[in-house]
Amino acid sequence: MNFGRMKRPLLAALLAALIAPTLTGCVAAVATGVTAGALAVIDRRTFGTQTEDEGIEWKILGNLMNKYGDKVHVNQTSFNRKVLLTGEVPDEQTKSEIERLVRGISGVQDVWNELQVGPVRSYQNRSNDAFITSKVKGRFVDGGKFRANLVKVVTEGGTVHLLGLVTRAEADAAIEITRTTAGVQKVVNVMEIITPEKAKALDVPPPDSGKTQQPAPVQ
Repeated sequence: MNFGRMKRPLLAALLAALIAPTLTGCVAAVATGVTAGALAVIDRRTFGTQTEDEGIEWKILGNLMNKYGDKVHVNQTSFNRKVLLTGEVPDEQTKSEIERLVRGISGVQDVWNELQVGPVRSYQNRSNDAFITSKVKGRFVDGGKFRANLVKVVTEGGTVHLLGLVTRAEADAAIEITRTTAGVQKVVNVMEIITPEKAKALDVPPPDSGKTQQPAPVQ
């Protein structure tokens, strides 16, 4: 195969597909750089902040892989430079060490450490978490009470964590929808509350605003 003649995005996608299997069972991988520009969701963070959040996730991923290998299962979610840690670690010492490591990464402003001490959960359990996440997101869209892409949903062991830059009304609606979704055992609210005025200032007007607005993309 002549890699020199391949388009860079295609090559990057192929490389990502090749390395992805090596990341499972250790630390959850974040979105690859090839999708960052095309699939970056327009939310209330600036594009620069979204890019920085992705960079923080990559740094955490690399550091944890180098230090712990497959001894831990950690999902790292950076939103507005604040990091949510979920997953399983073998003991309290490792949990604390990982939090210190993440706090030491440039750009990280705060850490929500929701890591659980215990054995790594099974693939079936993780699949169930993914199903719960999809149901919550779907109900956000169906409910129509706020733009569904404003709230990021992370599910671990039936516990749903909600992140976003939202108004109090939007946060309350998201929590209520999540709480009443089948399979959800607990809701952890780590959303940042902003005023309606600030939300309006941060919102990006939809393209072709004169036409019928399409539903917002789901994050």
